[in-house]
Amino acid sequence: MNDDLVQAALEECRERMHKAVEHARADFAAVRTGRAAPALVERVKVDYYGQEVPLQQLAGFQVPEPRVLVILPYDKGAMKAIEKAIVTSDLGVNPANDGSVIRLVFPELTQERRREYVKVVRHRAEEARVAVRNVRRATRHELEALERDGELSSDELERAEKELERVTHDLVAEIDRMLATKEKELLEL
Repeated sequence: MNDDLVQAALEECRERMHKAVEHARADFAAVRTGRAAPALVERVKVDYYGQEVPLQQLAGFQVPEPRVLVILPYDKGAMKAIEKAIVTSDLGVNPANDGSVIRLVFPELTQERRREYVKVVRHRAEEARVAVRNVRRATRHELEALERDGELSSDELERAEKELERVTHDLVAEIDRMLATKEKELLEL
């Protein structure tokens, strides 16, 4: 019985921590490097017939050249709405509409802008680490409550806390690897 409670608490903890890591991964993908990538625009919200819809549901994407992203709308009637959403987003690029596709040409990043993006990515990585640690703290409180209620021995609590630390350490290390990769992408010319 006790082992089931511990495993359930640890499993829920892992799931919540993995969600924090995946959120960080999505945040990192949305930060511009010197290259065009669909992740930069997938989550842009488009006002499509009165509904806020993510761009990825309205169009396909191609990257024919390193700094060019081509958006292929499924519905040609959405072209103006997609264009407007891109202009009002924080991408800093002007869409070129030829009637059937929208082209985005991303300018080269200046060294100063690259350093600003590195700061943004570092901040997001720290937010992800904090989120993982908050999940760890909440799970630890849950396990300590089980011990106080007599449903867990101190030895079982200690084993569970060691597992909790291992999982936390692994996921923080994964965030650090993602950060190092993104920094490298941002700083390479």
